[in-house]
Amino acid sequence: PAPTDKEIKAVYDANRANVGNQTLEEIRPQIVVYLRRDPEQKAYAEYVSQLKSKYKVALGKDVNALNLSRFEILATVGDKQISVESFEAKNKTTLSELEADVYEQARESLEQIVYSNLLVAEAKAQGIDAGSLIAREITDKLKDFSDAERSNLESALREKLFKKYNARILIKEIPPIVQSISTDRQPSRGNANAPVTVVMFTDFQCPACAAVHPVLQEVLKSYAGKIHFIVRDFPLTQIHKNAFQAALAANAADAQGKFFEYVEILYQNQAKLDDESLIQYASQLGLDLKRFEADLKSKRFAPDIERDLADGKTYGITGTPTIYVNGVKIRAFSAENAKRAIERALKK
Repeated sequence: PAPTDKEIKAVYDANRANVGNQTLEEIRPQIVVYLRRDPEQKAYAEYVSQLKSKYKVALGKDVNALNLSRFEILATVGDKQISVESFEAKNKTTLSELEADVYEQARESLEQIVYSNLLVAEAKAQGIDAGSLIAREITDKLKDFSDAERSNLESALREKLFKKYNARILIKEIPPIVQSISTDRQPSRGNANAPVTVVMFTDFQCPACAAVHPVLQEVLKSYAGKIHFIVRDFPLTQIHKNAFQAALAANAADAQGKFFEYVEILYQNQAKLDDESLIQYASQLGLDLKRFEADLKSKRFAPDIERDLADGKTYGITGTPTIYVNGVKIRAFSAENAKRAIERALKK
């Protein structure tokens, strides 16, 4: 049943100190979601409690304790013991992801602090303030005012300052997990025998994918002949109702040799991904419309998209864009992180 006005107001009043200046009407949708989920969460907790009792679950050592040996027992379920060793083996990918998250956050934070200090030092050396330096090196050089252009100019300035002042980040890097990412029968461009393979799992209705795409393409241009770039589908159909159909259309365009030209249009028109628009984009590129419409209507490439989705889930992908460089995931995408991943791959 839907929460009553009285229940909603009671939650609002109890949390006044945490909602700031938001009115009851502004925060009402979140409260409704909370109240609807609360009975489910309580029922789930009760069910878990019953299972623990039925199967005689007992907790052992705290999994977060320091210096645990691999033989320590974290829990028992009936007569089965769960050791640190077995826990880590089963959750290797998740644990590595968490460690990598901490490393990336620490590195990015430190790098930003160093960069800010370098800006001040360089501005002082030139007798200007940091804002004027940024304006001269970035803002005044903008031509099309795109995010990709700004990102590249900032990346160039960052690299120049780090090199000039011999600044280095000395945090020890977490060894990355290397996955074997299948690249068979996928849209691609660049040297197929290049030393570096970049794979992007994308959703053509995903705003983040549209934002990352031009930045990544600018980075790849710096490594002409050294990169094989591959695109795989990962439409998030739960939140993007036209994503799967857009992927079908992109694959239909690929069958006529116009994949990358077509996806440029998709990224720039994410609010218009209905069938009529998808066909119109094909017409703009001069595709064989009869063939394109037949492929779209028959869902000819649906099995390929489903395979990409299934593979992506085995790699642990939950969102888009997800980008791999020689099997190593770029965790927090930026032009700097992409370049760092490519440079690392080229050195191996």
